[in-house]
Amino acid sequence: MIEYISQNLWQLWAAVAFICLILELTSGDFFIMCFAIGAAVTAAVAPFTSFYVQLAVLAVVSVVCLFTVRPVALRWFHKNDPNRVSNADALLGREGRVNEAIEADGFGRVAIDGDVWKAKSANKAAIPVGKNVKVVARESTIITVEVED
Repeated sequence: MIEYISQNLWQLWAAVAFICLILELTSGDFFIMCFAIGAAVTAAVAPFTSFYVQLAVLAVVSVVCLFTVRPVALRWFHKNDPNRVSNADALLGREGRVNEAIEADGFGRVAIDGDVWKAKSANKAAIPVGKNVKVVARESTIITVEVED
């Protein structure tokens, strides 16, 4: 069994590369992708080298990718925007539909991309169900909306 694994270690490296790519999908900051590239290159050289050389190849290629590929990928995909919004802050300016009436000077519910948010009206007026609204502010998990023109 050990002999089989040592002769087919490239399969392990290919699996590591695949797992790293899947993990990269959850993070999106192109850090784990460098290890996926390192594991893929190691899988390519594994049939021709010893285990210790494979570890060195993995380390060297991963570090080189961290300093070359990652900055390019960040620049390309994130456009180097230092004020990149995410999570709830990305709601500002989005449009949604009222699915539970917003009471005058009270609260209701607004659906935005399948998520339902507690909402209040920007001008404290009632907004009926079915109206299209735009998010103008956010306080914790409560969004402030106004009726779209």
